[in-house]
Amino acid sequence: MTGPSSVGEVTLRLPAVLADLAGGQRRLVVAPAPRTVGELLDRVEAEQSAVVRRIRDETGALRRFVNVYVDGDDIRHLDGLETRLAAGSTVHVLPSVAGG
Repeated sequence: MTGPSSVGEVTLRLPAVLADLAGGQRRLVVAPAPRTVGELLDRVEAEQSAVVRRIRDETGALRRFVNVYVDGDDIRHLDGLETRLAAGSTVHVLPSVAGG
């Protein structure tokens, strides 16, 4: 991961609950840009394993109560972890909200 001045990067935005696991960082910049969401998570896991363990289960699948969006689109309606990323993409991770 690198700083925000890099070209060909992807930004991973984290909610506060996950930012706490990433040393308070709510924005992680990964460069060069990974090709897929799965590759993005693999690369982030190398430095922030606790964060990725909250996003993916032990099989590597997206956890049931975590939503991931690429440039505003839910990856569950795209190609899941194989969803393609472009340089400049923003990936948001949001926990599901349940009410009762």
